Amino acid sequence: QVQLVESGGGLVQAGGSLSLSCAASGSIFSISTLNWYRQAPGTRRELVAQVTSGGSTNYADSVRGRFTISRDNAKKTVYLQMNRLKPEDTAVYYCNLVGPGPLYYWGQGTQVTVSS
Repeated sequence: QVQLVESGGGLVQAGGSLSLSCAASGSIFSISTLNWYRQAPGTRRELVAQVTSGGSTNYADSVRGRFTISRDNAKKTVYLQMNRLKPEDTAVYYCNLVGPGPLYYWGQGTQVTVSS
């Protein structure tokens, strides 16, 4: 069983930075794909960034060049560094782990609010 615990959300002014972390339990972290999703009120959950087990990364067009996803397999933690934040980045951010099977696990979400 895998549990994911996010941290690092908060309130920041436009142009600022935040760093999110997601710590995982269990034994499949290193062989899993890790994703960050976000969901703003009244919208669908969208994929923001992804890092595969091999270290390849992918980003939504809206965040490419501003956000950086990374992983530390030894700490079983995935990070999302968010720079040059915009009000439209305001959302609840969710960590997602996709393990072999596939198996899907979600964190509880952390609120990010960017004021203009």
